[in-house]
Amino acid sequence: MSETPRIHLGSLLRTSSDAHAEGNLDHLTYPQGGAEQTLRFARPAPFRVDVNSLGGSEMYLQGRFQPALILECARCLRDVEVPLDLRLGTLLRYDPSVGAPYLDEAESGEEVLVFGDPDLDLSAYLAETALLAAPLTVLHAPDCKGLCQVCGHDLNEGPCEHMAQVPVEEIDDLLGVPEGSAHSRQNPFAGLRDLKLPEE
Repeated sequence: MSETPRIHLGSLLRTSSDAHAEGNLDHLTYPQGGAEQTLRFARPAPFRVDVNSLGGSEMYLQGRFQPALILECARCLRDVEVPLDLRLGTLLRYDPSVGAPYLDEAESGEEVLVFGDPDLDLSAYLAETALLAAPLTVLHAPDCKGLCQVCGHDLNEGPCEHMAQVPVEEIDDLLGVPEGSAHSRQNPFAGLRDLKLPEE
């Protein structure tokens, strides 16, 4: 099991030979917003990458990454498995003055991964590729009822004591509110319907 997806490019930089790396990842750790984030997988995620020289300091990476991401249900926060099958392909540029690898834009408009350490850590690249391919929101079930907004109880496991205390107002299903979720269906403007306004 690979803890960090790395590919060694020292020989390629010296002799223009090809480079290859593969393995299985049980998670990915990557920096984001000044903090370290972890991308979890439901099972070992296989990756395979090949890098070919394009001459000079540029090269091309291609391969495949098949993670089953663990994301949170947008309504009840339960774990949801999201399998992906990703085809990898990006330009690489070696710049010995660079610290951490970062994505830039080449003159051709293509995305290029710039790196300074020939022992290239692909964690951030694989994590970003997976997150860009993943859906923005997921549900563990289409009829997920969500959480009680008062106590946080999972309403999929049954009603809670607050359901009878909070008035229910119907709202348009197009807003994405699960059927039967009393707390979520409150209309925040319901109190305005009886408001008496002065006549002009």
